[in-house]
Amino acid sequence: MSSPVYRIRNLVKAYNGRRVLQVDHLDVQRGEAFAIVGPSGAGKSTLLRLLNFLEPPTEGQIFFDETEFSAVREVPVENRRRVTTVFQRPMLLNRSVWGNVHYGLGLRGQRNAADKTSAALEVVGLAALASQPARTLSGGEAQRVALARAIALEPEVLLLDEPSANLDPYNIGLIEATVQALNREKQVTLVLVTHNIFQARRLAQRLALFLDGQVIEVTGVEEFFENPSDPRTAAFVRGELIY
Repeated sequence: MSSPVYRIRNLVKAYNGRRVLQVDHLDVQRGEAFAIVGPSGAGKSTLLRLLNFLEPPTEGQIFFDETEFSAVREVPVENRRRVTTVFQRPMLLNRSVWGNVHYGLGLRGQRNAADKTSAALEVVGLAALASQPARTLSGGEAQRVALARAIALEPEVLLLDEPSANLDPYNIGLIEATVQALNREKQVTLVLVTHNIFQARRLAQRLALFLDGQVIEVTGVEEFFENPSDPRTAAFVRGELIY
């Protein structure tokens, strides 16, 4: 049995006094592919920002390995660098494809940064576009650059926030195959936020349903789709609108 890479305890996130997330207990196991699903406004992306230490919790703790992250405890930079996020809308720099992927490595003073950049572009099938300006890319190509930028940093945990939303099937297939290989071959922990329950079923070993900022059910992928314990999960799987 693998050990948790994240342990969430009594977590609350509020904005201007409005509570948008409340998770009493949730673990993410090291090396697993874990999907978070639910309607818009359920708190999914908020949790992802907390898992990447971009915002502090209002209350409670997130333990990354044994390092506590809370309203009064920050995570050391060396631990922050073990986690990388690919967002729904890639924020690319006004430079070449190669320059975008190389940028983070250069900031960290990584050895063999050029080799790692080229290797990451190969993985996502963009080596031929290395010298092309990022602003000329299609949406799918831009998202693959963002994924290559994350891969190049060799994270232990990869957080994915709707990584293939509004993309064509070809680019969705490439992105899914890439992250699946990272998880299976390199044991990178994946935490995936998606509205696409079919994508969650393809990629994840466990799923969590979020509703109104709370965890409704966490279970294995087959149980989630075939035998959920909560009627709200069953309704969500059937495609009914739940709020």
